[in-house]
Amino acid sequence: MKISLFQGILFGVFGLAALIGLFVFATQTGNSNTSETVGAVVIWGTLPKADLQTALTTAGQIDETLKGVSYVQKDAATLTQDLASAIATGSAPDLVLASQEELHGLAKFITPIPLSTLSARTFTSAFVGEGQLFTAPNGMGYWGIPFLVNPLAVFSNRAILASSGIAKPPETWEALTGLVSKVAVLTPSRQISRGLIALGTYTNVRNARGILSALFLQTGSPVSGYNSGGTLVASLGGSSGGSGQAVLGFYTQFTDPSKVSYTWNASLPDSQTAFLAGDLALYLGYASEARFLRSANPNLDFDISPLPQPATAKVKSTYGLVYAFMIPRGAANSAGAYQAAVLLTNATEQAVAASATGLAPASLNVLATAPSDPVATVAYAEALYAKGWLSPSTSDTDTVFSGMINNVISGRSNLDSALASAERSLSALLQQ
Repeated sequence: MKISLFQGILFGVFGLAALIGLFVFATQTGNSNTSETVGAVVIWGTLPKADLQTALTTAGQIDETLKGVSYVQKDAATLTQDLASAIATGSAPDLVLASQEELHGLAKFITPIPLSTLSARTFTSAFVGEGQLFTAPNGMGYWGIPFLVNPLAVFSNRAILASSGIAKPPETWEALTGLVSKVAVLTPSRQISRGLIALGTYTNVRNARGILSALFLQTGSPVSGYNSGGTLVASLGGSSGGSGQAVLGFYTQFTDPSKVSYTWNASLPDSQTAFLAGDLALYLGYASEARFLRSANPNLDFDISPLPQPATAKVKSTYGLVYAFMIPRGAANSAGAYQAAVLLTNATEQAVAASATGLAPASLNVLATAPSDPVATVAYAEALYAKGWLSPSTSDTDTVFSGMINNVISGRSNLDSALASAERSLSALLQQ
């Protein structure tokens, strides 16, 4: 988004005021009453309002200094534009709660938390590794304080697996491929009446962006990163001998009718719909989806397990959405906003928020204690090794990823050229 000279000056003034507020807060908290430093704090966020409001209400009962904190749900697709407009008109919120998928677009409107207020040692020892995505460049500090993590996991239809002689969901991608012939049911004309898993296409695979991201990250491709010149570029493992081709080949094989791994195609319904209807054995979704699946079909007997790993992987990884509190330029109560964010990442408040939302805490202290709920158990474990990347807007990323997949499965491009084209497109978007 391009801004005028006037807006640039205005943002700079707001940013300076916010930094002064944070400095005052950092140097005076020892002598100030906490209730006087929080006050009224308005949060704009992309998580569901009902869940967050429940968490904030309970947090206010635990700590009265948080009673002035309120939440407004925003559409992730328009959050950056809404925030820019609010800053320009002097009506910015005090905090923004969003994931790393929105960070690239939001960063120009966020005031970094300086290292003098939140040290690198404190940040690293307090939050999950994926929280490092909120590190601001050039030693400016951190864009935000990690709050919750929503990791990608596997939901399995117990009845289908049991009737197919499968005791438990696969732990590796290689093992998963070998289950297609046991589970998938095809008509004589090669129509799929029951599938093992929804992979291979893009439009009708729910969470395809996250699934592909997980596969790239698991094979060592960072998806995006800063080059030697400090420019953010795409990195999909597309160089000679890179792992990107293997990822594309693996993903698209499940929609190739000529292969034994054929179990999905573009004519089928959305993967979440197919799983709810009992026509799909495995569904790749975020941990927070468990509640919806349970309410949408109370008769569906399903379980949740960690995302499969490559058989040769030495460490585990999955894709996760890590949500963080960020202080926008022009926040009327920047010091109170920072204090509210700190209080909401305390152990008790984190546990409350995780329970209310179905996500996992971003605090290592809270993750150290395994919960009794089976869904939370998986979410907590995966939050420790979840990864992510700085991306363009989700709509732009979907356009690039879907084009890459469609070019391969249609035969318009081979793996190398499809991957190279996607890298170029993503890099161009990241540099806008």
